[in-house]
Parts: sequence; C-alpha cells; structure tokens
Amino acid sequence: MSKRVAILTSGGDAPGMNACIRASIIACQKANYTLLGYKHGYNGLLQQEYIPLSLDSTHNLIQQGGTILHSARCKELKSHEGIKKAANNLMKAEIDTLIVIGGDGSFRGAAEIGKEWKGQILGIPGTIDNDISGTDATIGYFTAIDTAMSSIDKVRDTADAFERIFLIEVMGRNAGFLALNAALSSAADYVVVPEFFESADKEIEKIVTQIKAQRALKGPVSFIVVVAENVWPKGLSGLTEELMKHDISDVRPVTLGHVQRGGSPVAQDRLLATTLGEFAISLVGSDITNIMVGEVNQRPVTVPLHKTWENTKPLNEAHVEAMRTLMNERYSSW
Repeated sequence: MSKRVAILTSGGDAPGMNACIRASIIACQKANYTLLGYKHGYNGLLQQEYIPLSLDSTHNLIQQGGTILHSARCKELKSHEGIKKAANNLMKAEIDTLIVIGGDGSFRGAAEIGKEWKGQILGIPGTIDNDISGTDATIGYFTAIDTAMSSIDKVRDTADAFERIFLIEVMGRNAGFLALNAALSSAADYVVVPEFFESADKEIEKIVTQIKAQRALKGPVSFIVVVAENVWPKGLSGLTEELMKHDISDVRPVTLGHVQRGGSPVAQDRLLATTLGEFAISLVGSDITNIMVGEVNQRPVTVPLHKTWENTKPLNEAHVEAMRTLMNERYSSW
C-alpha cells in the first residue's frame, strides 16, 4: 500500500537541507510513496500549505543552500491548541509519516505532535550548531565551519597588515562546536567556548596573558580571538571594553553572523544529507517512530527524539587537545 509522506524544514536553515529533500524525493519515487512538502516550517503545517514533490523538483538541488521549502519559527506550535491543530491537519491530509529536518526545537515540536497524532514521526538533524546529541554531525555543520574558516583567514590578512587584535564572533547558539573547529582550522590564537567558560574575569586574564606573552616573544603581531555567540557578557563590545581596561586598545570586533548559514554545501554535508534522507525514507511504514535518524562512525543510527535534547553532546576531545596545544597550555587552564 502506497504511503503518504510529508516533509518540512524548521528553525534555522542549514546548507544541505535541499540535498536531504532531494534524497527523500528520489527514495520516495523509488518506493512509490507520495511526498508532500510543507512550506515555511510548522507554519505551513498549521495552514495546510503544502506542495507535491517530484523528480522535477530535484534538478540542481543538491548544490543549493537554504531550503526550497523555506523555514520559519512558529510561536503557535508552542501552545496545546497549535499542537492539536497540527495533528488534525496531518490526519486531514492523510499523512502516514512526517519528516522534520531541523534542530532540537523542531524535534521538541515533533515530539509534542506525536502525543496527539498516531502517525510516524522521523527527525533529521539540520543545524549549523551541531548541538544535537546522538549524531556525530548535523547537516550544515561542515559547510558552516568552512565558511567561518574562510572568513577568519581573510580577517587574518588585514590583522597581519596592521598588527591588530581581532575578535571574531561565530554562531553556535549555546554550543562551542563551530567556534572550536573554526578556530582550530584557521589557526586562530585563542577561542572562547561555553563548555569551558567560567567567568569574564578569569577568561580575560587568560586572553591578556596570551596576548602579552606572544607580543613579548614576537613583537607587535596580529592576534585572533574566536568567540562563540551568547558566551561573553555584552558580546564583543563587552570583551573589547575589558581588553581596553588592560591597556590593549588596538582591537577590532567582527561578527560573522548569518553568512555562516548560507552557501553551497560542501561535500561532507551533501553526503550526510543524502545518507540521512534516504535512510529516513527506508524507515517509512515501520514501527519505528518518534526518533531522529543520525550518523555515528559513518553508519546511520536511530535515536529517540527526547534523547537528542536531554543528553549533552560533548566537544571532540581530540580537537580540544589540539586547540589547547595551539593556545599554549602554559597560559591556558582549559
């Protein structure tokens, strides 16, 4: 019996979401399933705003950033009335399986819908923050690292030209994956991540010590500090003020912002998105529901939705140790 599958992208967009949609379309076509795409995330589900997805939609899709289904935040879904409306709309559309591509907020919404709706719910991790437990990486994360690294490389050129200190804020919400790996891959001099942040006073002391030690050894050279968003009190302006209190005045703050969420996905994100999209469709019609499909050690896995946000995902220990060495352990208490 042919199944009716619906897919949506929710929350922040991530490079590779389109590649995942493409893989889902092709897999559904092969399995003779009907695939519908809800536009504008959960808002489209609440408004029954969906479109049929066929092979015609897949041309040149794998290399496109963003999401052809568009995305949005949805306040209405946070209410019980909104949840019931979403469940009723899925029943009216005769949907058998709902696939949600997004982060933990999107998964929480899917889990709530699952309490009111008897259909199958599958989550696919799509966020540049990589803060979803149960999967080694999330769709969009690798491209975001590459984008941040490239931007930091460019900042380093002008930092070297003027022998200045640059503070570069990257995204990551409340996790340091993007900041750590962007800093490591760009050979930044220091990184501030929430996982190791104790207080502004302790952190500023370490940064100042690093800057003064490096300049005492090499003279007035450039210095790059990568800062994860939502970590430093008052953001980069607050960190700039603290440095000035320690007689370090030649400081320039740079916020990379949403540029990290755009662009054509790199190969790693395309491969991950394709693998997870195909794997999700292979589960359609099974008894497996209310789970996320992820990848661990290059193999697809299933994880109960609630564990994706209940468990804390740790930073890669090898990357942490490498960054400690780069920052010079003598001056850092990481």
